[in-house]
Amino acid sequence: MPFSVHAARGLSRLAAAMAVAAGCLVPLTAAGPAYAAADPVRAYTANAVDSSVSVVDTATNTVTATIPAGRGTEAVVLSPDGTRVYTANYNGNSVSVIDTATNTVTATASVGSGPRSVAVSPDGSRVYTANVDADSVSVVDTATSRAVATVGVRDAPASVAVSPDGTRVYTANYGDGSVSVIGTATNTVTATVPVRRGTEAVAVSPDGTRVYTANTYGDSVSVINTATNTVTATVRVSGRPTAVAVSPDGTRVYTANYNGSSVSVIDTATNTVTATIGVGAGPRSVALSPDGTRVYTANYNGGAGTVSVVDTATNTVTATVGVGAGPVSVTVGSVPVPDADVAIGLTATPVPGLLNGRIDYTLTITNNGPAPLTAATATVSLPGSTTATSPDCTATPGSLTCTTGTLTPGASATHRFTIPVALLSLGAPYKVTATRTSSTPTDPNPANDTATRTCTATTPLIINCT
Repeated sequence: MPFSVHAARGLSRLAAAMAVAAGCLVPLTAAGPAYAAADPVRAYTANAVDSSVSVVDTATNTVTATIPAGRGTEAVVLSPDGTRVYTANYNGNSVSVIDTATNTVTATASVGSGPRSVAVSPDGSRVYTANVDADSVSVVDTATSRAVATVGVRDAPASVAVSPDGTRVYTANYGDGSVSVIGTATNTVTATVPVRRGTEAVAVSPDGTRVYTANTYGDSVSVINTATNTVTATVRVSGRPTAVAVSPDGTRVYTANYNGSSVSVIDTATNTVTATIGVGAGPRSVALSPDGTRVYTANYNGGAGTVSVVDTATNTVTATVGVGAGPVSVTVGSVPVPDADVAIGLTATPVPGLLNGRIDYTLTITNNGPAPLTAATATVSLPGSTTATSPDCTATPGSLTCTTGTLTPGASATHRFTIPVALLSLGAPYKVTATRTSSTPTDPNPANDTATRTCTATTPLIINCT
């Protein structure tokens, strides 16, 4: 069912977390950074039942990772630069910080009681949580992952959003059907806007001139003029809207309608519903891709959750993705192409012998991170047309090719090869060089891509390597 403040406060925190709907998160479009064309787009869902975050590759519509988060993971938002995901953990009274390169929790910030929604400032320096049980907003410094301020608002704030210029924060106050306006310079409430009963979610237009609220028990969307802090229009929808999002160009508003298992499409020029799209059962949250061509809904579906993918040109569902248990929030955005710094090491060990003198080489490929290494290839240049022997590399006259598969950050793989001394010209120094020739993902640091060892065999019994 849609969120009920009275029911939630009467239930245990776990039951409340499973019963509530996610506050809407504003798409980070107006003030986000410019991404390269190659930057992948990811969708992240907050799964309240199993306290996890699912990572969806939007190119393939598949889940690529599941990340354990805080207790009662109730909302999720992506930072403007795409390097961090923040979750509001209702039962844990905390925010989890997730590194998108490694898909691991790197920090946890304590916030007010019952955080049910989370938003991040356009410059990425602040995270805001709507604390439904404490009637407050926590302000978290992202540099230290510590709450630096608490702002009291009206009854049961269920959703929070930040203006594109970062000067204002808006909360949808479910308990008394209002919107609180917070000035971020002073962290004080500067206005309270009466809206409708059951104000469940809030979103801001890309130009900052309009705020939209999803009113669960009014089956409506309120349109607020941010210059005057007054409601200028009310748009009727159906099916109890629990979330709202605005397209990147500001021309359309989308609501997730929990009871109707649908999405309403609103034309912002006329404030009329132009389409209603059937999606998965019990959509709790809605978000758009950075280019506005796709809408994503988190469908609670009795706990067995899915994400519906909607083509905004045709208003049809093009894919359904199974995610974690009880998804109640979804955020979508570009993430940086992950880097994996590959370091090449080479050692040479002389093994003198009158008849079988040789030099044993060990090639080490190390992933210095921060991302996991998918594959790497190193090519070894040998003196002249020398042919080495190796149990795990491919040898040809004058060269050797060694490949490595997946390596986690900090892990290494070794390859061994041998050159018989009889193949070397006695007394002449010979140089063997190993070089990284390819790796996935991108290697940002070419300075450690090459290693060289030089050996001189005076006789089969006297071999020196440096």
